Amino acid sequence: MRIDIISVVPELLESTLNQSILRRAQEKGLVEIVVHNLHDYAHDKRKTTDDYPFGGEAGMVMKCEPVFELIEKLQSERDYDEVIFTSPDGITYDQHEANRLSTLGNIIILCGHYKGIDFRIREHLITREISIGDYVLTGGELAAAIITDSVVRLIPGAIGDEESALTDCFQDDLLAPPVYTRPADFRGWKVPDVLLSGNFAEIEKWKEAQAYERTKQLRPDLLEKLE
Repeated sequence: MRIDIISVVPELLESTLNQSILRRAQEKGLVEIVVHNLHDYAHDKRKTTDDYPFGGEAGMVMKCEPVFELIEKLQSERDYDEVIFTSPDGITYDQHEANRLSTLGNIIILCGHYKGIDFRIREHLITREISIGDYVLTGGELAAAIITDSVVRLIPGAIGDEESALTDCFQDDLLAPPVYTRPADFRGWKVPDVLLSGNFAEIEKWKEAQAYERTKQLRPDLLEKLE
């Protein structure tokens, strides 16, 4: 898998994309993550990637020319399954979307900035718009990092215990059940007996019941979607 991220401040991504699971997945050759500086594709003296909006609104708008030049260059070199734009008015990102993206071959993520991008980019280049929540960030780099991290960890071999990723929260629209480790008794607070019983059928029943109850208490909206 290859993920190309387009940014006007690529420095924001350098540390995040080269640590932990993301670093190991790249070292194993499971994914290639390439960050592009959009300013490199602006050809005026100041390397300008934005301009004032028509209509007199406040803020700045990302220009067509550098975005089209870079994305069309990438598309001439390989096929891409999605060209994603991080946008407050995109679909709300969730685990199901992460699962879907993890099955693709190559994707491009364009980090939003300023007041937005020239709408012609959205009309003619973007295939998917994604929001990580109903709030506004300074730029789309954090959203791009979140998308990348959540996708890469699902690639087989990216994490040591592949089953762990499949039992994460939201995989079945439920929150995860409580988890415990040693000691079994800490300050008089004991691990539930069923987890120490060795009866794996009962343990699974307990986990399912706990996942349902925690979801009911903390995220009842997920149960509505599940039903």
